[in-house]
Amino acid sequence: MNKNELALQMVKGTGGTKNDALKVIDTLVKVVAEELKKKEGKLTLVGFGTFKTIVKKEKKGRNPRTGKAIVIPKKRVVKFVSGKKLKDLIK
Repeated sequence: MNKNELALQMVKGTGGTKNDALKVIDTLVKVVAEELKKKEGKLTLVGFGTFKTIVKKEKKGRNPRTGKAIVIPKKRVVKFVSGKKLKDLIK
């Protein structure tokens, strides 16, 4: 499913317009991103899940083209942990 398909599903569920649904999706993405930019960023939607950032440590790797050893720098990444209600709905 892509963004437009999600917006159409939201329209079916709410009776709003596609443009309104797209604005809601854009706003949600913006709010989640702003929260995760914070040092200890975390956003919990009860029943759906939790978005949080974690720091992956620096590690050694290999360049797949040359086979040469390289150092992969540490970085912050987003992690999503699904909530119980979402897990139950998927079963």
